[in-house]
Amino acid sequence: MENRLLVATSNQGKLREIRRLLSDIDVCVVGLEDYPGVILPPETGDSFSANAVAKAQAAAQLSRCPAVADDSGLEVEALGGEPGVRSARYAGEEADDAANNRLLLARLQGENSRSARFVCALAYCLPGHLPHVVVGECCGEILDVPRGTNGFGYDPLFYLPELGKTLAELTVDDKNRISHRASALQVAKPGLVAMLARAGGG
Repeated sequence: MENRLLVATSNQGKLREIRRLLSDIDVCVVGLEDYPGVILPPETGDSFSANAVAKAQAAAQLSRCPAVADDSGLEVEALGGEPGVRSARYAGEEADDAANNRLLLARLQGENSRSARFVCALAYCLPGHLPHVVVGECCGEILDVPRGTNGFGYDPLFYLPELGKTLAELTVDDKNRISHRASALQVAKPGLVAMLARAGGG
């Protein structure tokens, strides 16, 4: 039987990113569409780590499959860390990326400091076990206008001074070398490999 890893997300952009980042591991990376009975808890935690842990535990328990979950978001210094854990729903529960970006720019009007960072807390576990958690980050600045068509979320506004590009202007491979999610997954990878070996009886 193939070794499976459930990514506890319905965000197809995030699923593609994680699948690509784990392409060097012998595992079939699947999303929630393969486990329609898995309902994730609402993201009510006060930190990225708390939300990631809750989702990973629920996904592993309900699917009986090794699971990984992340909670990621943007923290803007001038806004006291907003949008933070509400990054995906900054402009409202049903908000899309464009609405979230518009609200971010509106709240930053007149602010000179544009420093920001993307944070990713990633949790992984086997059914019935406590999750392991790692954190990765990517530092940059927020632009006044979006640039680039790759990526998702706040990527078109997130500028990397050292590269002279936004995350949305990078190729997938380049983004996967420096993103907050890539950073977290690189740290987590040895633990993920060991966990999957246990799951497969290896």
